[in-house]
Amino acid sequence: MLGAGVFTVFAPAAAAAGSWLLLGLAVAAVVAIANATSSAQLAAQYPESGGTYLYGRERLGEWWGFLAGWSFVIGKTASCAAMALTVAHYAAPEPYRTAAAVVAVLTMTTANYFGVTRTAAVARVGVGIVLISLATLAVAAFSSPSAPEASTTRFDAYGVLQAAGLLFFAFAGYARLATMGEEVREPSRTIPRAISISLAGALATYVVVALAALHVLGPAGLAASDSPLADAAAASRWSEIEPLVRLGALAGALGALLALMAGIGRTSLAMARRDDLPRWLAAVHPRYRVPHRAELVLAVAVIAIVVVADVRGAIGFSSFGVLLYYAVANTAAYTQGGRWRRYPHALQLVGLVGCLVLVATLPPESIGAGLVVLAVGALYRLLKRRLRRSR
Repeated sequence: MLGAGVFTVFAPAAAAAGSWLLLGLAVAAVVAIANATSSAQLAAQYPESGGTYLYGRERLGEWWGFLAGWSFVIGKTASCAAMALTVAHYAAPEPYRTAAAVVAVLTMTTANYFGVTRTAAVARVGVGIVLISLATLAVAAFSSPSAPEASTTRFDAYGVLQAAGLLFFAFAGYARLATMGEEVREPSRTIPRAISISLAGALATYVVVALAALHVLGPAGLAASDSPLADAAAASRWSEIEPLVRLGALAGALGALLALMAGIGRTSLAMARRDDLPRWLAAVHPRYRVPHRAELVLAVAVIAIVVVADVRGAIGFSSFGVLLYYAVANTAAYTQGGRWRRYPHALQLVGLVGCLVLVATLPPESIGAGLVVLAVGALYRLLKRRLRRSR
């Protein structure tokens, strides 16, 4: 959750909500909390790998599981593109950003292909660099004069909800915890606690960073920025910390990109084994033990998005898929009962309605592209099932 999102997402959110950005963040936080309780409740009952792809199949049926899994794959593929573009915006000048993003994707694909995944120690180092850069930025921003006062923009409910949907992109990382049921001790206790703690820590960080960026840039300056936190550092009294903030962005975005590409490859592997994706994607490399075909196809898809979309478009497309993923999670959690019920049904309803409302208020181009790709996946599965029956 402390990857590309915190360094990028406040700019498109400010463009949508203006001076009401913090209200959009509050709405995104409420939906994220509701979704997190659903994920935690489901993870306690199903301590297996797979996340909502598994929960949807177990609680609601195969088609619901497919909807969750395919939404996850398309949403997180767009997330990879957003992370690569974040690297480019913070590391390369304008003419070379697309090339820099493609290089980032190819580098992380190579690392994953040869089985070089992050250890917990490396992950902690990366998060440490991110937190140091964000903390330094916050101190510098709050010790600097505020941006010139601008009149409060007119309240626009649609703009606030669109900002919340975009900001949800930054929260979505806790879904990864729910996929690790087979890799931790006491998963029914550990995963729910980890989800709650990580979400609370990320939310507190986002609030501080949003206030700091608004303080030195103002809503208009934040909305116009391609690398908002670097620009906030440059506008602060300690402008010399800008390279540190850019380093934090690179550490967060590259680390998240590496881990997420590995996760998508393994989700694709699980779906291919159940014929929800082409069976040939289920191949595992005989030496490196990774789903190499799935990861290569993923790299091609991410590069295609990088070439045709900007970072704001990638964030919107990502939010579309991830919000639908959590809509299935909330629906599945609503059906739980007995000793597995940890939270009231009302929380799942808040999460479900919140996800659907935020999806509906995303930028129209993100909704359109998401529906097309979702339909392609559903059509593939339908045709594959009919062909299997005819045989």
